Amino acid sequence: MMTDTEIRFKGIDALNKALGPAAALRFLTMIHRDATDYVEVSRRLYEGQTIDEIFERAQAQWQEPAK
Repeated sequence: MMTDTEIRFKGIDALNKALGPAAALRFLTMIHRDATDYVEVSRRLYEGQTIDEIFERAQAQWQEPAK
């Protein structure tokens, strides 16, 4: 299992790779500043997926050794 710090670093790295440094910083600023509807975020994130698919991915993460 990853620590919170590892998750933060990997998340920031993913944002940098996907958006570039300037847009990643802008995104993080928007998230920090604006209220976020996490229910809506979850709906969009998991749209079109079954509970079994979501659970299988989560279970695979649980079984991976910490790095």
